[in-house]
Amino acid sequence: MLKAKRKSQKAKRKQKEKKTASKKEAAAQQRKAAQKINDFVQAIAICIIASIAVTCGLFLVVKPKMAIAGGGAAAILLLAYKYPRQALWSFLIYLPFSGTITYTIGAGAAAFQVAKDAFYFPALIALIQNCRNKQLPAFIPKQMFLTFSILLMMALMTFIFVNGSMQLNPEPGDKPILQGILGLKVLIGYIPLIACTYYLLRTKKDLVFFTRLHLILAIVCCTLAVIQYLLLQSGRCAGTRGMVGEDLFKATLEARCFVGGSLVFSPEVRFTRLPGTFVAPWQWAWFLISNAFLTFASAFCDPSFWWRTIGLFGMALVFANAVISGQRAALIVVPVATVLLLILTGQVVNLKRFIPIGAGLAILLFAAAAINPGVFEQRWESFVSRWNAAPPQQFLFNQFQQSHDFIAGRPLGRGVGRATNSTRTFGFTQLIETFQPKLMYELGYPGTIAFQVMVLHLAFLTFKAYRSVKDKNLRSYGASFWVFVAFITINPQYYPLDVDPVSVYYWVLAGAILKLPKIDKQVQEEKHLDVEPEELQIRQSYKEKKLIASAPI
Repeated sequence: MLKAKRKSQKAKRKQKEKKTASKKEAAAQQRKAAQKINDFVQAIAICIIASIAVTCGLFLVVKPKMAIAGGGAAAILLLAYKYPRQALWSFLIYLPFSGTITYTIGAGAAAFQVAKDAFYFPALIALIQNCRNKQLPAFIPKQMFLTFSILLMMALMTFIFVNGSMQLNPEPGDKPILQGILGLKVLIGYIPLIACTYYLLRTKKDLVFFTRLHLILAIVCCTLAVIQYLLLQSGRCAGTRGMVGEDLFKATLEARCFVGGSLVFSPEVRFTRLPGTFVAPWQWAWFLISNAFLTFASAFCDPSFWWRTIGLFGMALVFANAVISGQRAALIVVPVATVLLLILTGQVVNLKRFIPIGAGLAILLFAAAAINPGVFEQRWESFVSRWNAAPPQQFLFNQFQQSHDFIAGRPLGRGVGRATNSTRTFGFTQLIETFQPKLMYELGYPGTIAFQVMVLHLAFLTFKAYRSVKDKNLRSYGASFWVFVAFITINPQYYPLDVDPVSVYYWVLAGAILKLPKIDKQVQEEKHLDVEPEELQIRQSYKEKKLIASAPI
């Protein structure tokens, strides 16, 4: 009896202690929340003051719209530095709408085309500082530091000795140094996104949120693009109808419709190139290709049945846009990528998930073919005619030969940024339509080899990372992302690593893959905990808080 009383007293004491501890914890959380709100209000106040000051200063030298944009940019820069984590999420959200915002709000101003970097660069600076304070590596993966350093050395040699020498005696209108700086930003500026994503994804919840976010972005953008196509098809947007000669086949901003930028829609010659929500049609094609991988990851790997269903719907929308956009690359790569992903990720055993949406997609495509019987024939004829006119292997060989001739006697190439389309503001740029020959033209053979070695090294490191994952779902995520990284690494057509969105998604997905082993370790630890559900939840919550507290962003 005495022992029983003592036990009950101990139990009561423990309950009281737990209640006291929980009250103290709740009070501490309330204080933290109040402090966060206070800090946020102060940050907003500072940003408003800075924005007004910058806007007033710019009113004296530029147009009112640009002055307001400059003030807004100042506020974004300050907030992005203060809240790097939120800034990186905003960066990823802004990216697919950047073309639409550029021409809807910014009237095509160059500042709006790089507005996304106002989220990225302050967040990157904050990340580097926080990593130093917490003694965490700011360069991820460490193993790639050597190959990256060699590329950086080659690029800087070209910048100093080639761009620098041209600056001493520039052609009229040429600014080789500024062109080189922007060229360096395009070439290596987004590589730190590997580390940003690595630290952004702290737990499995973050990874799932990451894929769901991109699924929603894909669905929204693809829906807007379908509306764009219907407006053009119905005649509410004229497109390039009625133009003559070469103008029937040239993308122009005058034909802009609803969202995005320049487009071609000439039904009289059965020629269509739509930009979706992006600045140009080629960017939209590579957005669709990228989302063939991202929507697949949600459709087959998401832990929620409803999100998997939404993922399948997203896949269907991406495929439908690949058909109506008029882009041959998207039309070929999207279905091929889906088949490859089913095989390489092992999801072919779950093919029954794909059958309902596949059947629905088939019905949709047949209905579209019945309403507009020429659309599929047009796309196929366009693909065949292009192949016959310039077979890809011959076209690629010609591009290499052209670049080889251009750099004869110039071992370091003709200058950083001299074949990068976005640097044309600062001088002449040579049009080269494939990535490796473009690198040859700018950096010569040493720089080209250094870049290819670095990305092949990255593909190898990401392969090792995802193959080390034990959890099946996480491994499927990794496989989906890695197939995209491998495809872009060896891709010889166009120059997707130079332009949005692939110039961002490539490094972001590499960072996500490299974080998977850490997330897998967390999942495995949770699986092996032999405790009550309530205690497990408390431990998981505690671990998540600990991870969040130790993370640099």
